Formats: sequence, structure tokens, C-alpha cells
Amino acid sequence: MSTPRRRIGFFRWIVLAIFILGIIVTGAFPPIQPHVQLPAEAISEPLFVLPVIGEFRLTNTLLATFLVDILLIALAYGVYRSTRDVNRLPGGISGLVTTIIEALYGLVESTAGKWARRVFPYMATIFLLVLAANLMELFPGVDSIGWLHHVEPGAHGYPVRYVGSVGLLEKAAEESHAEEGYSLIPFIRVASTDLNFTIALALIAVVMTQVMGVRAIGVGYFGKFIAFGNFLKMWVRERLGPFDVIFPFIDIFVGILEMVAEFAKILSFSFRLLGNIFAGSVLLFVMGTLVPMIQSGFLFLELFVGLIQALVFGMLTMVFMTMAMQSHGNHEGEHA
Repeated sequence: MSTPRRRIGFFRWIVLAIFILGIIVTGAFPPIQPHVQLPAEAISEPLFVLPVIGEFRLTNTLLATFLVDILLIALAYGVYRSTRDVNRLPGGISGLVTTIIEALYGLVESTAGKWARRVFPYMATIFLLVLAANLMELFPGVDSIGWLHHVEPGAHGYPVRYVGSVGLLEKAAEESHAEEGYSLIPFIRVASTDLNFTIALALIAVVMTQVMGVRAIGVGYFGKFIAFGNFLKMWVRERLGPFDVIFPFIDIFVGILEMVAEFAKILSFSFRLLGNIFAGSVLLFVMGTLVPMIQSGFLFLELFVGLIQALVFGMLTMVFMTMAMQSHGNHEGEHA
């Protein structure tokens, strides 16, 4: 029996062609290091004025967030359309998304148990949103196409060379002209490199963790933060041992630590994601400037980092929510 011949998929050739094209383009037009800053750049005039915040401008990270939202809504609609026919398995991109969703639900179910249906929507949504935002830096044009902004005298800028009607930044021929010219404000910048995006997700994850705990346990959930029960009982007991006096103060101290830990989760969530993705973007900038020919190779590294960071963010959210609700079983046991 002859073994069937393997056919190399069409998309593999597309990936190879993009990789080779990237090497050719970077050789013909060597990239330069753009202006690196942590705050997002505004790409529009003030749209309106808010009472407390002030002027509201459209930033490149906010535009990237809108694009990611549109992409996820389109994928959700495509999966919904493909699953309406129960006699046909979804294929293509819909099949890939369905497989990812099933794998995520299996992971949540093995961890959260009976609370899986409550935890899964938050974990899966955060994972898909962060993953799509992180992988946006792999697309051509992100962080490299935008407005040419004239820099102030003394600031670091580059001269402009026009190819048709398109202006490109290039390295100055003479060092004396390196401190004048233009810088680039990209139209689209990876949303995960903006602290506003990461801290918003962190607040959602931490606040909903408290909501899950209250829904599972009730108002008694806050007892782990305000642990004054044994302290109050100490004053109504007739006979007290040495440990009966020490333990109530230990409970209060542990409750304060629990409260501090909840606020620390916000910082941990925010800066872990921000630091890894922002550092990856800077790495692509620097390697593209120093060794343009191998910049495409670092895109595969960023693909791996973006996937890992999205999975870490989603799994930590799942674990914290599960821990907040699992105390419900202990409460029931003590009550019994």
C-alpha cells in the first residue's frame, strides 16, 4: 500500500514569502529606531472635553483596542454562524476558535469545578482580548505607519525622503543634521503597551473576583478582610488563656495583609503585561535598527511571548476567582 504524499499547505508558502519579503524590504529600506515613549500618542485633535478629565483625544492604542474589539466580535459572529448547523463541524478559522474555546473551558472546569460556568466567560474573554492585542505587533504597519511629526529644536529627529507621495524617515547623512527633522507618531500602536489598557483589565479582574466571592459566600466574604470576630469575643469571655489574647490580633493583621494583597494584584496584573509587551516592542525596534535582516526572526519570539502573557493573565484571573468562591464550601462545612 503506497503512502499518500504530503502536500505543503498554501498558507505555509504565504508565511515563507512574507518572511523573505521582509528581509528584502528591510535591506532596501533599513528601518530606524522610532521615538520610544511609554504614554500613548494622540493622533487627533481634541474630540470633546470631559468635566474632570479634560480634553479627550483619540490615541493610537485606543484605536488599536477598537480594532481588536471589532475583530473579536467578527470572530464570535463567524463561530455562531458555523455552529448553527449541528450536522456540520465548523472548519477553518471558526474551527480553530472553537477548539481554543473548548480547551479553555476544559482548563477552567478542571480548576473551578462547579463554578466553571461563572468563571469561564471572564477568563476566556480576557485571554482572547489580550492575545489579539499582543499579536497585533506582528502585523505590518503597526508602529511603523503614521504621521510625520516635526520635532522641537534640540530633540532627536530624522530627515525625510519622499518615495512618490509617501514620506519615509531615514538616517541623516551627516551627524550634524541628526538632531533636527521629524519623528513618527504611528496610527496604530499595540494596546498592551499602554498602561490604561492593562490597568483597566486588572481592575475588571480584581473587582469581579470580589463580586464572585460575594455571590458565592455572601456578605461574610468580607470577613477575611475585616477579621474582628475573635477580637470582639475576647471581651465577653470570662477566662482567657495567653493564646486567646494573641490570636485575635493575628487575625486582624492577616486581614490587613489580605486587603493589601488585593490591591497588589492590580499592580501585578498591570505591570506584568505592560512590561513584557512594551519590552518586546522596543526589542523589535532595536533589532530592526541594528540588524534589519534578522528582525523577522524576532517576530516568532514575540508570537510566543504574546501567547504566554495572555495565558498567564487569563489563568491568574481564573485562579483568583476560584479561590474567592471555594471558601463557600468551607463555610457550609463549618455551619454543618
